[in-house]
Amino acid sequence: MSKVILITGASSGFGALAVRALALNGHTVYAGMRDTTTRNARAVVEAAAWAEDHRSDLRTIEMDVQSQASVDRAVSTVVAIHGRVDVLVHNAGHMSLGPAEAFTPEQFAELYDINVISTQRVNRAVLPQMRRQRRGLVIWVSSSSARGGTPPYLAPYFAAKAAMDSLAVSYAGELARWGIETNILVPGAFTKGTNHFAHAGRPADLATVLAYEQGPDKGMAEVAEAGLAKLEPPDADARLVADALARVVEMPYGQRPFRTHVDPASDGCEVVNGVADRVRAELLRRIGLEDILRPHPYGQPGAL
Repeated sequence: MSKVILITGASSGFGALAVRALALNGHTVYAGMRDTTTRNARAVVEAAAWAEDHRSDLRTIEMDVQSQASVDRAVSTVVAIHGRVDVLVHNAGHMSLGPAEAFTPEQFAELYDINVISTQRVNRAVLPQMRRQRRGLVIWVSSSSARGGTPPYLAPYFAAKAAMDSLAVSYAGELARWGIETNILVPGAFTKGTNHFAHAGRPADLATVLAYEQGPDKGMAEVAEAGLAKLEPPDADARLVADALARVVEMPYGQRPFRTHVDPASDGCEVVNGVADRVRAELLRRIGLEDILRPHPYGQPGAL
């Protein structure tokens, strides 16, 4: 059955790949992105051309996840046209690269705003509609850095992704009785196929950057980046993430996994998440809330 799907941060990277994979499966897909008439105008044109060539229902929509007004307008537009939002994908994010000390507090706040607080803006716009529907799917694009092996010089991004992952876990339980399902998609480090590293934010405190570059940590960033690249198998492709997301959407309601890992480098996140998620499930059973481990169709507890 065709679904109405909204994806944030879909101008490039995993988002751009995912909207195309979903549209090819016959869904109506809205690729949310900011600056559709300026910086991302080319992405809008390319998406329209792709949609026409593939006879797919892929649409771009202006959506700046750092602006509640912009988010509200985008979601209201989708609901006005279709009367529903079946799937929401939290994909918008931004990476940073450099010694943690050299980032100003304002830069940390900016990273958290893009990677974490933005999801709250979008949820507050979309979830009222999903709760009215008593059905929906929310997919959070997390990162293996939230719990896997964490190389240095990526601290602000790693911390923000860990916070977003934690938020996703809490939301999953609170939405289950409303019939809203959750999947946390966990990509590993893909050094090719996206612009994450090329477009990564850099520290503003250049004096501190220089101190690290000339001190005992000299060359650490280069070693870390080269090491990650070596761990990545030759056949690792960012499209694996988009394909995994598309498979989750196609799964039957109530049978989707809580997490989906796509980590060719095997940095250990899947092992740690497996333990953490089992501990969460056991606690919920012990306190009498086992039912929120799965969504309930039409919001009826125990209907599964």
